[in-house]
Amino acid sequence: MFLETQRVCSHKTNAMRIGRVRMKYLLTICLLLISTSSIASAQQRGQHASLTGAQTRETERRLSEMGYWTGAVDGTFDTATRSALIAFQKWEARPITGRLTLDELEAIRTSNSPKARELGYAHVEVDLDRQVLLLVNDNDGVRVLPVSSGTGRQFMDEGEASIAYTPRGRFLVYAKEAGWQSGPLGSTYYANFISGGVAIHGSRSVPFQPASHGCIRIPMFAARKMSELLPVGTIVLVYDKVSFVSAKSWAEDPRLKQAALLSSASNAYEYAEATKTRSMPVVNRRARLRTIRAD
Repeated sequence: MFLETQRVCSHKTNAMRIGRVRMKYLLTICLLLISTSSIASAQQRGQHASLTGAQTRETERRLSEMGYWTGAVDGTFDTATRSALIAFQKWEARPITGRLTLDELEAIRTSNSPKARELGYAHVEVDLDRQVLLLVNDNDGVRVLPVSSGTGRQFMDEGEASIAYTPRGRFLVYAKEAGWQSGPLGSTYYANFISGGVAIHGSRSVPFQPASHGCIRIPMFAARKMSELLPVGTIVLVYDKVSFVSAKSWAEDPRLKQAALLSSASNAYEYAEATKTRSMPVVNRRARLRTIRAD
């Protein structure tokens, strides 16, 4: 009888110990869940919390100091500020949202200025991988804008297959247009032509990703000023991660640059005639399709 009672007590004791272990286990899980929820909530607050006017002004000032084209530093999150933020997100390979949050402000505080790929002379660079344009001055300072270039996809134009392709290489601004101009593939605003019908121009639509028929779209608010800063003869480098062509020889020897400018103008005339008559199609040799350069 005594032994039986001991077995029963021992069983109850073990059961109580197991129960306490389970309770500790469940309590630990609950604490972990609460902690995880708190962290997620804090992260969400960091992503969506509204910034004060002073914080927005700090954002604009810091972006401007780094070279992003912000417009007025006035504490107002307007189109120009959003454009600068998008350019920053693209350059730093951050999620492209166009939303100013505490997380973005902290990243802006700890980032450095973008650097042009080629230094030592004034020119323009278009980084197709990042989808940004850098206006580079003689002292290697930059002003950075987001862009949208050619999609690389096939489309039909007047019954003919074409490729929405932005050419890579070194170019010169050889012709310009003021204000709005319309064409069969869309409208351009203060266009600066660099190759055939491809131009750097303002557009009401500058999405995060490539979306044009080949042109390099920039935000409307900067288009007119950009045109003033790109006189005929401005060097433009367009590149991606697998292609880059230097133009230092043009910068160092004006005669080479002038010869290249005359060649660009001549090619543009041939392009215009081909576009009018369809008897001299412009060919994208890699794709073996006529390439329309517009919009």
